Amino acid sequence: MEIKKAEFVISNSDYRKCPDTGLPEYAFIGRSNVGKSSLINMLTNQNGLAKTSVRPGKTQLINHFIINNEWYLVDLPGYGYARTSKSSREKWQKMITDYMLKREALVNVFVLVDSRIPPQKIDLEFINFLGMNGVPLSIIFTKIDKQKQREVAATVNAYKQILSEDWEELPEMLMTSSVTRHGREKVLGRIEEINQQLKQK
Repeated sequence: MEIKKAEFVISNSDYRKCPDTGLPEYAFIGRSNVGKSSLINMLTNQNGLAKTSVRPGKTQLINHFIINNEWYLVDLPGYGYARTSKSSREKWQKMITDYMLKREALVNVFVLVDSRIPPQKIDLEFINFLGMNGVPLSIIFTKIDKQKQREVAATVNAYKQILSEDWEELPEMLMTSSVTRHGREKVLGRIEEINQQLKQK
């Protein structure tokens, strides 16, 4: 897939106020500082499309970007960031949950996890939450350039082993690096594949 056009459309805190165009939506979410904004910018070839920050919790709303006038890339707030008030965390959680479970245009969630970190309870719980609710998802391992290939493989295998306890068929897993651009074609290829399937329906 060639991305010719990527534009910011709208930010809001309510799934009911998201664009009402019927175009498919692909959501990107992960723990704070997982490299989500950098990945989005890499995928779209636009360095400033998603705002990157060294301060976790930068994304606080549901952000829609229109890609090639054909589909939406949706940038969601990170989960698991503790240095915010309890009320803010609860508000974010409700906003994300409502979007995940009630947004009809959502066709796939890309859950980002840091390839350098062993499986974390919060990531596993979120992945299982999507699975139990029948929300289609793929797991994206970020920052694979930061360590050796065998170390990345060990993290991936650890996820597979734990998830296999509850999953009959494991979610798709993709390896990425915003620095080397590794995995860009596979992520975009997955989106294109789903888009084609939707058109055939």
